[in-house]
Parts: sequence; C-alpha cells; structure tokens
Amino acid sequence: MSENAPIDIEVTLAPTSKINQVDFESITFGSTFSDHMLQCDFRNGSWEKPIIKPYEPFLIDPSAKVFHYGQAIFEGLKAYRDTHDKLWLFRPDQNYERFNKSAIRMAMPEVPREIFLDGLKELLKIDQQWAKGGVGNSLYIRPFMIAIGSGVIAAPSSQYRFMILLSPARSYYSGSVKVIVSEYYSRAANGGIGAAKAAANYGAQFYPTKLANEKGYQQIIWTDDATHGFMEESGTMNVFFRVNDTLLTAPATERILDGVTRKSIIQLATDNGMDIEVRPVAVAEIIAAAKTGELKEIFGAGTAAVINPIVGFGYRDDYYELPEQADSFALKLKSQIIDIQYKNAEDPYNWTVEVPLT
Repeated sequence: MSENAPIDIEVTLAPTSKINQVDFESITFGSTFSDHMLQCDFRNGSWEKPIIKPYEPFLIDPSAKVFHYGQAIFEGLKAYRDTHDKLWLFRPDQNYERFNKSAIRMAMPEVPREIFLDGLKELLKIDQQWAKGGVGNSLYIRPFMIAIGSGVIAAPSSQYRFMILLSPARSYYSGSVKVIVSEYYSRAANGGIGAAKAAANYGAQFYPTKLANEKGYQQIIWTDDATHGFMEESGTMNVFFRVNDTLLTAPATERILDGVTRKSIIQLATDNGMDIEVRPVAVAEIIAAAKTGELKEIFGAGTAAVINPIVGFGYRDDYYELPEQADSFALKLKSQIIDIQYKNAEDPYNWTVEVPLT
C-alpha cells in the first residue's frame, strides 16, 4: 500500500452492540472497549488491507517475537464530543508522527498515514455512540503494533500487526497524587528507548511504582540514570514545576517522551505570558525551593490525565507538602486545554480535527 493511496477498509459489523451493558458513570479507565477494532497486518514487506471487525480475542503463535523480544509500541489519544454532537480529535498528527518514530527505533515498519489516521476516523464513525458528551467524558484511543512473526531467534520480525482499540473514559487519576523522587531506579538511559512509546518502558516501571505505592505514594518522579540529580518524568506523565511564577520542565531528550500535552502546555503557557524554562531541572533546586516556600506547584501532564496536580512529594526521609494556590497555573492551563478539546473555546492553533460521522 502506498503512502498516498486512498483508504480501502474491509468492514464486518458486530451483529449486536454491548453498549447497553455498560455503566458509563462508573467506568474504570482502560477496562471497557467498544464494539469494533481496526486490524492491519504487515507481511511480505508491505501492509495488507485494513479490517474493521468486532472486538474479539485473536490467536497468535507462542513463538511470536512480541513475547520473546519485546517488539511492541503504542500511542494514546482521545476523541471528544462537543455540545453540538460533533466528534473531535486533539492533535492526532502528533501521535501519528511519534508512533512512527517509535516504530523506527524498535526496528518495526512505519504505518502509512491513511491506515493510522483515516482508519481511525472510520472506526470512530462506526463506534461513535461510545463517545459520550460532557466535559470529563472521552473516548480513549489505543493504537498499537506488535511483532507477530514466529521464531525464538533474536532478530526483528518480518510480520507485524497494527491495531486500534477504543475505550470510553472518564478521569484517569482521581484523588490526591503524591509522588516520590527516585534515588535509584531510572525510566530510561542515554542511547536507550526512553523517547519511544515502547511497551517495555512501561513494564519496567511497574516494580519501582509498586515499591512507591507501598510507601503511600501513587507515582514516581524519575531522575536521570547517570547521577539521579535531575528530574525527568512523573510516572506515565511529563512533569512541570512552578518555582515562584516560573514554570520549569525538562527538555525532550532520548530519555524523555516528547508528550503532546507537554508541547501544548508549553505553547499555552507562553501565550499566557507565563515565564517558562525548558531546561534540566535539578533535584537540589526543587528541594531548596520547597524548603523556602518558593515551590508553588508540581503537576503531571499527559493524554490520559491531561493535567494532574501533585499535592506533595517525598525525597529521602523527608516529605514536602505543597500549599494550594489560588492562582494555580495547573488548573488554569488544564481548563484552557480542555476548553479547546471540547470546542468550548476558540482553537487558534488548529489543534482539533473533526471526525466525519456520516
């Protein structure tokens, strides 16, 4: 399939919908899926015809390379329904481009734009009733690709499967979020796969996060692998620090995921006239600011959570509680992003893309 070929999708509709069995008011994030999914296989050096079919399990060889050598990448984005019943995506081109950057880093084939973006729009059109209106409701979108070629030989697969799943969602993190600053574990290292949205990056976080949970923290602020002296990410989110009235965030490097929400926050903060510095953020700098009261806010940013304020953090044997801010930068920026996503405000950046529903 050529990069510019028109999309041709084989569609098999589910005989009945399971939507009436779902309580949309009590959904657990990422646990409920819509009626259909998109699937497209890469074989013999090219992409086959994409298929939209009922959501269902599929068989895969036990020697598939995804199980043995970890060739698996994914993305996360959302669809939002506005007050006029239209459906919108938020900066999907950024997710598409990052997906293919991840594919290149993991020695996997790039997915053509028409399969990823046009296929997504077709899937959303079919399962549009799963996207509920109202701020806080969204349809989480999970594109992913796995190596399905068989053989326990340490070499890239020759066969891959690209899929898109849809999952109705509400708020990702709920309640107060406390984090601990890592002194030992690292999310990524120079020369590694930290900038790729590779499955292995997330599996490796589970054990350190479990240890943090046992100490009463919900997430970890990851530090650099070489010195553990610089703040990098927070759990599955990029992280921002407000020192006095200046926002600080680490630059996107080969260790840090170039988050779509992160880039949007930087743009909005700049246009709001906020001072923002994209530079390495030293642990010692943040500890000192916390002790003097100059540290006003910490917040995580990502597609799932949008922006999530952090109420306090632990480092070594000390815990630092952050005071509530009447002029919270986190809440202001979150409100602005959400208003754009749900079309409750103008979108001067052309970040939103309408999904044709007919």
